[in-house]
Amino acid sequence: MPKHFQKELEKLKKRVLGLGAQVEDRVRLAGRAIESREIFDAERIIKSDYLIDDEEVEIEEECLKILALYQPVAVDLRFLVATIKINSDLERIADEATNIAHRLKKIMECHNGSKIHYDYSDQVNRVRAMLNKSLDAMINLDVDLAFKVLLLDDEVDEIHHEMYRRVKQDMLAEPANVEYLMNTFLISRHLERIGDHVTNIAEEVIYLVEGEIIRHKDY
Repeated sequence: MPKHFQKELEKLKKRVLGLGAQVEDRVRLAGRAIESREIFDAERIIKSDYLIDDEEVEIEEECLKILALYQPVAVDLRFLVATIKINSDLERIADEATNIAHRLKKIMECHNGSKIHYDYSDQVNRVRAMLNKSLDAMINLDVDLAFKVLLLDDEVDEIHHEMYRRVKQDMLAEPANVEYLMNTFLISRHLERIGDHVTNIAEEVIYLVEGEIIRHKDY
C-alpha cells in the first residue's frame, strides 16, 4: 500500500483515540454526577452529546472513503472493520452516559422523601476501569489486556443483578416511590450497558490482532 494510505490509517487511528478520550470524560462526568447529584454535571453531559455524535459520523465516513479508495486486504482491512465497530460502540457509550444524566434529572424531579439511597461507586469504578483498559488494549494491540476486560464485565453484570434484587424489594417497602426507585435502577442498567459496549471494543481488539471473532464464545 502507498505511503499516503498508511498516513490515512494513522490519522484515522488518532481520531478514534481522540473520540475515546472524549467518551472517557463523559463517563467520568456521569460517575461524578451520580455521586454529587449536581444538575450542572448532568446538563454538561446532555448539552455536549452532539459533539460525540458528529465525530462518530465523520470517522465512519472516513473509514468508508478509505475502503473505497484503497480496497485494503488482510490486516489493514481488519483494522478498518474493527475501527467502524469500535467507533460505533464509543458513541453508544457516550449515549449511555447521556441517558444517565437524563435519569438523574428525573430522580431530582420525582424524589419525594424516600430514605432509600444506593451506592454506585463500585459499579462506576469497574466500568471506568474496563473502558480505560479497553482503550489501552486498542492502543497497544494488547490481547491479554482485552481478555481481562471481558472478565471484568461479569463483575459489572453481577453488581447490576444485585441492584435489581434490592430495588425490587425496596419497591415493595415504598410503593409510593416506585418512579424514583425505577429511575435509580435504570442508572445501574445504563452502567451495565456501558460495560457491554466496552466488552465489544475488547472483542474487536482481539479480532484485529488475531483475526478471530470471539463473540458468543466462552473466554
